[in-house]
Amino acid sequence: MRQEPDFFGDRELVLVYIAKRLREALRLEKLLTEAGVDYLVEPDHYSGGLIFRSERIGAFFYVPPETEEEVRRLLTQGGYRPHEPLRGPGSPPGS
Repeated sequence: MRQEPDFFGDRELVLVYIAKRLREALRLEKLLTEAGVDYLVEPDHYSGGLIFRSERIGAFFYVPPETEEEVRRLLTQGGYRPHEPLRGPGSPPGS
């Protein structure tokens, strides 16, 4: 279920998805709510475009670390591509 930031307190949350369109964000909210997942969604900026880069606003979906794997599977099964954290040069895969 969609929760407010206070619900999670000082816990670190994991970014699992960035929805770039409202319709996409609403479908994802429905998927997570129906699965009984507690999540936080907040608007934030991201860079988009290949040739002409621009700053855009999207819906950033966060979950507690203990539900991250389950949510990533759920997103993949629902046809979504979960957000992958950026890795620095020389970082081993999966870090």
